[in-house]
Amino acid sequence: MSKSFYRISALLLMLMFLPTFLMAQNYTISGVVKSQTGEVLIGANVFLKGTTLGAASEADGTYKITAPKGRYTIVCSYIGYEKVEYDINLTNNMEVNFTLREHEFSLSVEVIADRAKEQKTPVAFTDVDKKEIEQVLGSRDIPLVLNYTPSVYATSSGGGAGDARINVRGFNQRNIAIMINGVPINDMENGWVYWSNWDGLGDATSSIQVQRGLSSVTLATPAVGGVINIVTDPTASKRGVFYKNEIGSGNFTKQTLFVHTGLIDNKFALTLGGVKKSQDGVVDGTWSDAYAYYLGAAYQVDQNNRLELYATGAPQRHGQRRWRLNAATYSHELARELGYSEEILQDPKLAEQGILYNSNWNSLDPTYRGKQYWNDGTSNRYSPTFISESENYYHKPIVNFNWYSNLTKDLSLYTTLYWSGGIGGGSGTFGSMVWDYTLLQRVVDWNGTIQRNMNNIDTLANGNAVKVSRGILRNSVNNQWTLGGISKAFYKVNENLTTSFGLDIRYAEIEHYREVRDLLGGDYFYSTANAFDMPDQYYKKLGDKIDYFFTNSVSWVGTFAQAEYSIDRFTYYATAGYSMIKYDHTNHFRKAADGSELYTETDWIGGYQVKGGASFRYSADLNFYANAGYIARVPIFDQVIDDRSGAKITDPKNEKILSFEVGANYKALNNRLSAKANLYYTMWKDRAQSRGVVNPDGSEGLVFLNGINSSHTGLELELAFQASKFLRFDAAASFASWVYTDDVAGVYVVDYQTNQQEDYNYYIKDLKVGDAPQRQIAGGITVTPIQGFNAQLAWRYNTEYYADFDPFTRTNESDRGQVWKIPSFNLFELHFYYNLPIELNGMDLTVFAHVFNLFDELYVQDATDNSRFNAYKANGVNHSADDAEIYPGLPRTFNLGFSIRF
Repeated sequence: MSKSFYRISALLLMLMFLPTFLMAQNYTISGVVKSQTGEVLIGANVFLKGTTLGAASEADGTYKITAPKGRYTIVCSYIGYEKVEYDINLTNNMEVNFTLREHEFSLSVEVIADRAKEQKTPVAFTDVDKKEIEQVLGSRDIPLVLNYTPSVYATSSGGGAGDARINVRGFNQRNIAIMINGVPINDMENGWVYWSNWDGLGDATSSIQVQRGLSSVTLATPAVGGVINIVTDPTASKRGVFYKNEIGSGNFTKQTLFVHTGLIDNKFALTLGGVKKSQDGVVDGTWSDAYAYYLGAAYQVDQNNRLELYATGAPQRHGQRRWRLNAATYSHELARELGYSEEILQDPKLAEQGILYNSNWNSLDPTYRGKQYWNDGTSNRYSPTFISESENYYHKPIVNFNWYSNLTKDLSLYTTLYWSGGIGGGSGTFGSMVWDYTLLQRVVDWNGTIQRNMNNIDTLANGNAVKVSRGILRNSVNNQWTLGGISKAFYKVNENLTTSFGLDIRYAEIEHYREVRDLLGGDYFYSTANAFDMPDQYYKKLGDKIDYFFTNSVSWVGTFAQAEYSIDRFTYYATAGYSMIKYDHTNHFRKAADGSELYTETDWIGGYQVKGGASFRYSADLNFYANAGYIARVPIFDQVIDDRSGAKITDPKNEKILSFEVGANYKALNNRLSAKANLYYTMWKDRAQSRGVVNPDGSEGLVFLNGINSSHTGLELELAFQASKFLRFDAAASFASWVYTDDVAGVYVVDYQTNQQEDYNYYIKDLKVGDAPQRQIAGGITVTPIQGFNAQLAWRYNTEYYADFDPFTRTNESDRGQVWKIPSFNLFELHFYYNLPIELNGMDLTVFAHVFNLFDELYVQDATDNSRFNAYKANGVNHSADDAEIYPGLPRTFNLGFSIRF
């Protein structure tokens, strides 16, 4: 054998045994840090008094210290908890666990975030800690890590980075409160959440708590289906660096770097993080170019005052697949499974394109050098060989400053001030395009559109001949900023009664307009949308505003109070809150009667919530709980003011939500077995929409059509069993019935000048609420054959899944057909995670891998019933697969990489 072989072999042997040599004279102290309620505490400071040896507890609450043989005092401290000390004699490797008692008032962000607590808070909730996020998420959008939570269904939608959506108990994310460090991030106009704004947040997330139902959150939020509480990493008490490198399907690459200063002078700590991500995309045309950053800073003023600053953002661009298509366009194999006949599949308009097909992009001649305009600047296209019809580009940072103060032994005050500002939008076509109608859906012919625009010559008033584009690429811009403050005071009346009360003040201003993104071969685009333009201003160039331009504002003032009473084995709580919302609209393209910009404002609209619950601790291992609540929710902006006409609802009605829930939590075998079960019932009444009318003075107005009611009932189960040190089982299930309960009928005046009236009827009684499976079962097996290594096989089964549809479109009395039911499907995932047993100067090396859709299941993940965009109605409207439009589930994909901590 060669000398090189022996040298390499010797080097490998030295590397294998080096850790043993280095640690031969040392021993290890390890353990777990938990609170009294059993929650792991992340970032607790564990150290040997009088030495420089110590460690911070990790995401799973574990810590490890290496020290020479001897007698020590080991200390564990954590902000908001009482310090614990033990005397130890270190002669062998030993385990020391800590259970910390919470101070009366914790100086922690979890107070602002209204986190539920085990054995105490009477709501159904599930915690996902940092370790689980790291081991399962695989750099996907954050909602996808929650798919193993009862009654939660999340998908990647079209497959673009950040385009995920989530549904809880049959309610979409417009009706779920999403919070980061206690700050609500739902859009203040319409309640939606755009996950692309938080791309990279998963790397900075410490834990996620999903509270299903009305929740225990005191703020007035859109928490009908539940609350998703995301808490980011606290500043680490130990100095260190974390680096992660990943690759994956779709030419995915990602680098992550976090730096921690550690606790300086026992006062100050700083964490900085950055992420760079790019991909071609698994789905055709869903490329991504994204960054993310994170800052966390903390200053311990004294024992009773703590200041924190958090900032995170994710500037990004990505191509989208925005349109669901007929299933046969994606896959004839899938179409056959859905019941298509061979005759239908012979139609050339349904020619199979593959499940990764995307109709929102197309190739073009690279000799076209036209520039594009976005974010107030001109630049080259993302690619010289294609154009994405739908590109999303956005940057929406959020900054919050927290002050926690224990004013007295019995009184504390927690305040957070936050700012968020978004810049960006999304692209699309505008005007007359040249379309390719070869398939059922239309696809932009970029070359044909460019050639037609170049040949469309017009003469300006000055005699110059110019090319006027008939069809262009436009941006729909949504620039916004939000400023808010939340302040909560906690007062301990006596040993049994604690009260809290506070304020929630928010203001948002949102600027909406369309602008010319790409003239596609022309010099100008002709637009008369702006009533303030003179004729010579109708010719628009790159970056000029077209179609609409208006500014909306939302003012919000809320107050709330909560009381919690504990005696013996009972805990009771009650919450009441009242909020007022005011909407303003200024249309910069339309004139008011006096010739000024059209301005519309509403009166203050009030909404309220009352909820309460009780918990009974039957034993240390078993507790029961019940809760109930009622919400009168203010309608969203679009249901009060019409953006185009400026018309408003004069007397908008609140939506009403009534909810009940009972449940039980059980732990046994020294907490190795835990089980949760709960039953819920939610009635959502007076869901509404608005319709345009003509007022008595001839102006445009709106009327409020409401009365759509749905009931949501279900059973939820969770089970976790640590069979041994090497084997763990997890399971979750939900069995539900979500249904529209009544038909809706009414009359409204369309034109007050002529007294023209129109009936409105929605025939929806007994139709199923769609958009998520009503029955779900999930399970996972995790094996840990050696320390630091685990492998998990996870499985999900979804059934009774009805397609999404708009109940306001069911206006045909003879159409009583049930919503199309998507076939059941099984999905498997495989996750590997190995913390290599090599410790060099405190450096930890971890490798990981994820395989999603392990067996390459062909299935439907999202669907719209009887889509109005689907022109193919082979058998009339029969609410079957060929009437629907879908997103197929993604094929088998992977993510793998390594991380280093030191």
